[in-house]
Amino acid sequence: MPALKVFGRCKIAIYADDHNPPHFHLRARDWTAKFAIKGYRHLAGAYPAKAAKEALRWAHEHEQDLMATWTKLNERES
Repeated sequence: MPALKVFGRCKIAIYADDHNPPHFHLRARDWTAKFAIKGYRHLAGAYPAKAAKEALRWAHEHEQDLMATWTKLNERES
C-alpha cells in the first residue's frame, strides 16, 4: 500500500488484508511501528517519539479517514 501521508522521514500506511485490531503502520528507513486507529495505542515496533509526533497528531485529526481506509482494505466476506 502506498503511503497515505508522508512526514519528512516517516510515512503512514494501511495494508490490505491485515489483522485486527484496526491499525496503521508508521514507517521510516530505520524503524517501523504500529498504532491502533482508535486511541493510538502503540501495538508494536520502536520509534523515536520526536520523529513520530507530527504523524500521530495527523492521525488523530484524520481518525475517521483512517478507519474508512482500514474498512475498505480489510473487508471480510462472511
